[in-house]
Amino acid sequence: MMFKLTGDRSKKGRELRLSIVETIQELMKYDDTIVALDADLAEPSGFNKIKKSNPDRFIQCGISEANMVGVSAGLSVMGFKPFLHSFGPFVTRRVYDQLYISGAYAHTTLHIYGSDPGFTVAQNGGTHTTWEDMALVRAIPNSVICDAADDIQLSWIIKEFAKMEGIHYVRANRKAVRNVYEAGSSFEIGKGNVIKKGTDVLIIVAGQLVSDALDAADLLDKKGISVEVIDMFTVKPLDQELLLNEAVGKQAIVTFENHSITGGLGSAVAETIAEANVGIKFKRHGVDERFGQVGTAEFLQKEYRLTAEDLVKTVEVLYER
Repeated sequence: MMFKLTGDRSKKGRELRLSIVETIQELMKYDDTIVALDADLAEPSGFNKIKKSNPDRFIQCGISEANMVGVSAGLSVMGFKPFLHSFGPFVTRRVYDQLYISGAYAHTTLHIYGSDPGFTVAQNGGTHTTWEDMALVRAIPNSVICDAADDIQLSWIIKEFAKMEGIHYVRANRKAVRNVYEAGSSFEIGKGNVIKKGTDVLIIVAGQLVSDALDAADLLDKKGISVEVIDMFTVKPLDQELLLNEAVGKQAIVTFENHSITGGLGSAVAETIAEANVGIKFKRHGVDERFGQVGTAEFLQKEYRLTAEDLVKTVEVLYER
């Protein structure tokens, strides 16, 4: 594991959909068992580029996500490595039985990209919004869940998934997001990254909100609250050792996620610190008992209190309590 933080967090990298597509295309050059599947979203997902470059290794399954999972499981049985895509809710909630039985129970390999999680789904609205995808996949035995911070980390995750067997889920925006890491950074599945040191409060975050957590940490430092930030990009398996080590000496722990506070990163951290009997003030900052709605991503991020400023308020209240 060797990562380097970008020197300018205001810059955006590649569109994340291009990061995935170009990485899969690169893998296909060296591994003829890799195949890609989509559910009538090949144009917006960019998977149509794979259809053009590798037409015999792309399957358009149409608006039939459960069937796509079944086809992928069958391909896995035949020795292929399927990468499949749809909106986050359609490759988790809508196809849950297929993931569980045809995927995990049958010991097949499925590499799943759930796009536009949480507020990033924007104008597609409540039906396409997933605040629960990680909670669902966490309940599948031996599953792996990643929430990518930027295109550098996402590309690395896809390459790593290609080496693994089992059920692997990565959630990420389709559009470009602010950079966190420099090109060439590498990571380790199941290991978190301490991306900012601090002494008072520990913030644990994953996904696109990593940039916002770093913004919040900078604001809090200026207010005299020293904040440490962990990018827990692998939500399952959670890096419990790092979490417990870095909790030592802190006065508060806050999780920050573009997901429901039920069943996601916050729940995973809460379970760990409760079982370890860590006596530190703790707060989950995420979405609580709400559905999605139509709006721009910027509007929705504010509506669901997922901005850096919202996180600052949560930390201040908990720290001062």
